[in-house]
Amino acid sequence: MKLVRLALPVYVELLTAVVAVGLIDLLWVSGLGSRAVAAVTVATTAEHLALGVILAVQTGTTVLVGRRDGREPIQPVIRTAWLLWAVTALVVAVPGVLLREPLARLFTADAVTAGLTADFFLVSFAGIPVFFAQSLVDGIFKGRGDTTTPMRTALLCNVLVIGLDPLFIYGFGFGVQGAAAATVLARAVTLAVALILLARRTPRDRTARANRVDAVAIVRTGLPMSGDFLARSLVGMVLVEVIGGFGTVALAGYGIGTKIMLAGVMAFYALRQAAMVLTARSGEPGPALRYGLTAGLAVAVVLNAVAVPVAGLFTGDPAVAAEAVSFLRWMTLYLVPFGGLISVGGVLQASGRGSRLLTATLAGFAIQLPLAYVLSAVLGPTGVWLAMATGAALTLALIGGPALRSRPPRDGAGSALEPGEGGADPVHRALPAEHLDRLEQR
Repeated sequence: MKLVRLALPVYVELLTAVVAVGLIDLLWVSGLGSRAVAAVTVATTAEHLALGVILAVQTGTTVLVGRRDGREPIQPVIRTAWLLWAVTALVVAVPGVLLREPLARLFTADAVTAGLTADFFLVSFAGIPVFFAQSLVDGIFKGRGDTTTPMRTALLCNVLVIGLDPLFIYGFGFGVQGAAAATVLARAVTLAVALILLARRTPRDRTARANRVDAVAIVRTGLPMSGDFLARSLVGMVLVEVIGGFGTVALAGYGIGTKIMLAGVMAFYALRQAAMVLTARSGEPGPALRYGLTAGLAVAVVLNAVAVPVAGLFTGDPAVAAEAVSFLRWMTLYLVPFGGLISVGGVLQASGRGSRLLTATLAGFAIQLPLAYVLSAVLGPTGVWLAMATGAALTLALIGGPALRSRPPRDGAGSALEPGEGGADPVHRALPAEHLDRLEQR
């Protein structure tokens, strides 16, 4: 039960920060027709992939701030993180805006849908710096032990999107582009509030400077954490391209189905974080695999029960709704193994074996993607769903046993013990060598 108690608040946070905005946009544009739904599906999938770029900076900053807070000045890390934010935001935003039209055409052959997607990209990619900045601010708060503020700012953003979406989409007549503009504006207001709170709560140090040592430490720490995310996002984009080949109706149904499913999938990622914390602090993985498989089955049952009425909320087109319902029905085969492997991933991360997880994930995708093309040629979209289930089952088979057979180490980079919880001094276990020398000299 300790695993569940840890996972429940994380689930609320993930559901608020990750799922809600995309669902809100999709709900409001559904009145514009299936092409608008398909365009938002493609555009938000690409934005989700962009999140993986800043995730390396965000998670690396969270870890370094957490290690130094109360022990060493954290301002150099924060200033270095902002420098990395500027670089990553420009690297993603500028090409995204300039290449928005060919990027849109990669995912759909329908000229109207591609045009709507490009319109969304113009605004959403221009707003990427705001999106990345909010992610970084959340990471700094979490590094200082404050997870409540990111949850509250995410709620504020959702409230603003709910109010601004109809105004921009229908009131001003901006259509699909209005959904993107409303989201960027909501994020900008939320970021302003978050920055004010961060300035009030963070100690000031005018002498602090960004530096190369901290930049390397942030990137080196964050890259393994974002690798799995990026791999899954890239595969998601490939699947959008495969489904797009079956027409706008199939693509719109897939987009609605994935948005609905995401609300349940967040439970797996909550268990993953909870398993990571529990493993790092107690040295025991807990029943991560059992709870993950159980959660997968529970989510599958719920999605099957609500598939028809919930799909109807997103579209008035019976053909699109039927595609979404079919997707959710077939996902039963996928969700059970997927819940298990995501939950067990927390054990691997905490015990310093994240590279094993990434290797298994890539191996599963190496089977899943070719299989998706082969089976879809025979069975249509159903072949893609069967390929997804096969890839998830293979990945779980590769990591499930090894993750639970060996006890994770109490010390080392994978540990997340707090001061006073036992084991080696967390400062001397976690800080990079260049900072240990300074501490010893004191």
